[in-house]
Amino acid sequence: MANNKSAEKRNAQSLVRRSRNRARLSALRTQIKKVRTAVADGEVETARDLLPETLGLIDHTASTGTIHRNAAARRKSRLQRLVNRASGASAEG
Repeated sequence: MANNKSAEKRNAQSLVRRSRNRARLSALRTQIKKVRTAVADGEVETARDLLPETLGLIDHTASTGTIHRNAAARRKSRLQRLVNRASGASAEG
């Protein structure tokens, strides 16, 4: 429990930040899941359309400090690779 004014303020700020970060992370996970689901269902065009928006959301989440920039780069790389491989597989078949 906060014992002075500055500690009370820091606690309030931390609650606001936690709420924002949780919302951003939840939105990010949902968007990533949409892309992964589209690839799994064989909807490569949908996945390609969702990809730029998803990569932008990952960048924004990293720029706000919700996730680390290296984690953002890793997620972007893996998603891009997933969609590229799905695109290649559909082009061959």
